[in-house]
Amino acid sequence: MTTTLNSARPRTRGSAPRLRTTGRPRSPRARRRSVLLTLLTGLVLLYSLIPLVWLLISATKTQEGLSRSFGLWFDGDFALWDNIRQTFTYDDGVFTRWLLNTLLYVGLGAGGATLLAVLGGYALAKFDFPGRRAVFAVVIGAVAVPGTALAVPTFLMFSNMGLTNTPWAVIIPSLISPFGLYLMWVFAGEAIPVELLEAARIDGAGELRTFFQVALPLLAPGIVTVSLFTMVATWNNYFLPLIMIKDPDWYPLTLGLNSWNAQAATAGGQPVFHLVITGSLITVVPLIAAFLLLQRYWQSGLAAGSVKE
Repeated sequence: MTTTLNSARPRTRGSAPRLRTTGRPRSPRARRRSVLLTLLTGLVLLYSLIPLVWLLISATKTQEGLSRSFGLWFDGDFALWDNIRQTFTYDDGVFTRWLLNTLLYVGLGAGGATLLAVLGGYALAKFDFPGRRAVFAVVIGAVAVPGTALAVPTFLMFSNMGLTNTPWAVIIPSLISPFGLYLMWVFAGEAIPVELLEAARIDGAGELRTFFQVALPLLAPGIVTVSLFTMVATWNNYFLPLIMIKDPDWYPLTLGLNSWNAQAATAGGQPVFHLVITGSLITVVPLIAAFLLLQRYWQSGLAAGSVKE
């Protein structure tokens, strides 16, 4: 929008000039770009929602209904609540054990990874010490290395320590999050003014008190972001538990549901695809709830730097 002086009418002495707003017409190229972006956004939205819709609809069907009905429409029998009951009671309620195992891995692994990333990122961003550039290079290199490339060396190391087939074989590797550390490093460097820390130190606050009372509230959006990244990564972790754990009692949900899915291919195995689908739906619900409940911290973090005095 541009403003031009309305010079068509005479003005009286001492009166302020009247402003007239004129709209600038959008070019055809800009309109075409807007339509193209809208179409691409719609395609991405469909690509993201169709699997969730299929999962929700399929969870309402029985084992027989999955094969006799269209995938994206309901069957005659609405069996969602019965499927949920069977999921938690099938095989002596082992699904509940897998769910508790996953919560244990997420609570200790993802929670510890977030804590270490916050402490390390704050220290790297606000303290100057020898070897800081070398640490930066190591962190960037660790981000570039895929986790699957480290799975076999990690297994050999934990096997020599006698920790395989235990929860620690999943929890300890989950504590390391190079991307989370880098993200907190960058966020702490921008979100915490150096003058604010110096003012707290001048007032007599120690480093711990400065961190917990001054820096930590400003880091809340970054902490939420890192915790969600680490939580999703640990919740959906499949390859690391696959090579580390052989006891079904310590399976996470990913391995447990895969064992149910592979049950139909074994000799004399009973297909329970309706329970696999229902269990997958139950697995997705906590992640969706976490994103919906914690999104306000992202919004407050984005709005925190929008106004400058």
